[in-house]
Amino acid sequence: MIVVGNTFVDEAITSSAFCCDLTACRGACCCLEGGRGAPLTDEEVPLIAAAFPSAKEYLDTRSLEVIAREGLVDGWAGGLATPCIDHRECVFVYFDDDIAKCALERAYIEGRTAWRKPLSCHLFPVRIGHFGQGFLRYEQMPECRPAREHGAALNISLVDFLKESLTRAFGESWYVQLRNRCSGRT
Repeated sequence: MIVVGNTFVDEAITSSAFCCDLTACRGACCCLEGGRGAPLTDEEVPLIAAAFPSAKEYLDTRSLEVIAREGLVDGWAGGLATPCIDHRECVFVYFDDDIAKCALERAYIEGRTAWRKPLSCHLFPVRIGHFGQGFLRYEQMPECRPAREHGAALNISLVDFLKESLTRAFGESWYVQLRNRCSGRT
């Protein structure tokens, strides 16, 4: 365990190779079994509501029916998540050649919304916990084996792969501190 700023960081985050390989995993992280989708912060609820009109055109009838019945979010303040279809895929998933992708992110990439997607999705496979202060852990799932192999083959570290999302979550200065710790410079 290392500490960067006020955040504990699982050392596996600093020493692992990782680079998503959607052709191999088919977007499995968007369709994990369990009943609840992506963890959300309370602050993300209005952001999802604002982005939804731009993202909904990419969603199929099943997603739209679940959203109409259950809403855009599931849970309670401090314990929110995206709803799922049949206890698997997130309601914001659309399929592109059998690869699960995020409709919220597609609307963002196309410049139709200013918000990308839930931070928990952007950071995956890293999860944020709070045990008195921030804690980052690496969730090493079998579904991400292709990403670990791809990252190793391309010599891309998990920290480098997640640069944009870690900076979004913690700021540029924090990311530089983390990167320096990975390089052994601090």
